[in-house]
Amino acid sequence: MTTYITSYIIGSILLLLIINLFLRKKKTVAKPENVLDDAKRNNDIQPSLEKSDLAEPVEASKEADVGETHSEQIESIEEKRENESAAESSVEFHEKDSVESEEEEHSQTKEANKEKAPYKPLETGEEINRGKVIVALMLGAFVAILNQTLLNVAIPHIMNDLNVSTSTVQWLSTGYMLTNGVFIPITPFLINKLGTRKLLIGAISAFTIGSVVCATSVGFSMLLIGRIIQAAGAGLLMPLLMTVFLIIFPPEKRGTAMGIMGVVMIFAPAIGPTLSGWLIGHYSWRVLFELVIPIGILDLIIAIMWMKDVTKVSNPVFDTIGFITCTVGLGSLLYGFSEAGNNGWDSKVVVLSLAIGVIFLCLFVWRELTTEAPMIDLRVFKYSIFTLTTLISMIVNMAMFAAMLLLPIYLQNIRGFTALDSGLLMLPGAIIMGIMSPIAGKLFDRFGARPLAVIGLIITVLTTWGFTQLTMQTSYSHLMMLYIFRMFGMSFIMMTVMTEGMNQLPLNLTSYGTAVSNTARTVAGSIGTAFLITVMTNRTAFHLDNYNNIISSANPFIAEKFAQLGQGLASLTGLPTGAGQTLAISTIYGKAAQASTISGINDAFLVATIIASVALVLSLFIRRATSSSKDS
Repeated sequence: MTTYITSYIIGSILLLLIINLFLRKKKTVAKPENVLDDAKRNNDIQPSLEKSDLAEPVEASKEADVGETHSEQIESIEEKRENESAAESSVEFHEKDSVESEEEEHSQTKEANKEKAPYKPLETGEEINRGKVIVALMLGAFVAILNQTLLNVAIPHIMNDLNVSTSTVQWLSTGYMLTNGVFIPITPFLINKLGTRKLLIGAISAFTIGSVVCATSVGFSMLLIGRIIQAAGAGLLMPLLMTVFLIIFPPEKRGTAMGIMGVVMIFAPAIGPTLSGWLIGHYSWRVLFELVIPIGILDLIIAIMWMKDVTKVSNPVFDTIGFITCTVGLGSLLYGFSEAGNNGWDSKVVVLSLAIGVIFLCLFVWRELTTEAPMIDLRVFKYSIFTLTTLISMIVNMAMFAAMLLLPIYLQNIRGFTALDSGLLMLPGAIIMGIMSPIAGKLFDRFGARPLAVIGLIITVLTTWGFTQLTMQTSYSHLMMLYIFRMFGMSFIMMTVMTEGMNQLPLNLTSYGTAVSNTARTVAGSIGTAFLITVMTNRTAFHLDNYNNIISSANPFIAEKFAQLGQGLASLTGLPTGAGQTLAISTIYGKAAQASTISGINDAFLVATIIASVALVLSLFIRRATSSSKDS
């Protein structure tokens, strides 16, 4: 029904345009015809005047001066001929004006019809429906990102159900992240090899199969295998989504398009914890995987029916050495950063992983710059705006993880809120960001990224600094308002900055640009997580040592207060005096540990504020990508 109504409206508009064009054309042609008739009548009169006027001087010459009369008649004839010439010029002018008017109207009608016609990508020439392609891509990306965030709240329940340790269950997140890191860089090769349609169908199929394996798993190994299969599909979806968007939308409309895509990238991870907290409170953790299976099947059907190839399918040579060096390098680097948050930066495993990662990534860069068929074309970094915006996106991604990571720790571990309460606190901010993302895209199309990025980063810096003032008395509503304003500022940054950089790249480098951008943000997210967790842990230990130095039983005054408190607790609880003393000491040190953790979180937010400030300074140098820069 919607298709019929849309077709009817478009057809009616085209019919009105044709009728209007015909009427205007008829009207403009009628004017020159009238002018021509008048001119002809003048020409018919002028010959008779010429004959009579010439005859009179011949007869009058016998009686008057022939020279004078003949001179007057010549002047009269010349004047009439000038009038005739003016009439002809008027006809030519009206004819020329009519032709120009017709050409202008024809051009406008052609442009209007072009806007309404199905889009034909430059590379394939095949007609596609943008709306259907967008639905197929965005539904797959939404369910993949949603599933990634659903699992975080379920980790403790999986540990108890499958009887595994914390270090073991962490591989559900680490393995997912590593697989993502492997598949994102090879997306350009797969797009060229398979085409966008087959790649989308394959990615959604892999994700759905992985979800089925996870939902039916009877042990941790099977669950981990399912997560890796999921990650293989999910890792392809985001670069594919960005590549297709950049191809099917011209640069002047990409801001709006990427704003719509931002709804998926931001809204899905925000509602994930809230939905997961509610589901875990009522059902088994397996429901989190069963929930996405029907959505995956639905998107698979939509992809088969609606998805089209927007790039030419070719037969590129696979860069095996580049793939191996990239896989080992990124995998080691991501694993090292992941373990640094748990074991510290001086751990042998962390140091070895980071060293191997750096060495293999250097080999990968050397390989890609010297081979004739690189897996990722690193020439994207010769475009200054793309390089700058990628760096800003990485820094912003690190700062964004501060609130997403540290707030749940503060709310659940320190303040005692449930996972559902923690998710509900973040939900309004996610809704605001989802609403503002398309609006920011439209503003980007009009003003560019720099003013939006500067405004957004100023808001982000101020609100992140607001989180450095957390105490045990900070109200739930105050935290929610800070988070809402922070997400409001973030909505002006994420997609606009990235789109500005991508606009500078020519179409043949678009897939490589999206792969590089997504890989950089993935690595930045891992670095940000590990770095901020390290800051929080080290500063917590620092503040706790300070409390231990101050609150010491070696201090006579403190020892006396401990004794008084122990006696009071013993009398209240009916315990012996010694037990009351022990209870008093444990209570005081518990409060000190709690206060130290809050101070450590505040210090981590302070570091995040500094990181966001660096991005603010860099955003001042963003320039608008022009057609000349894109062609360079």
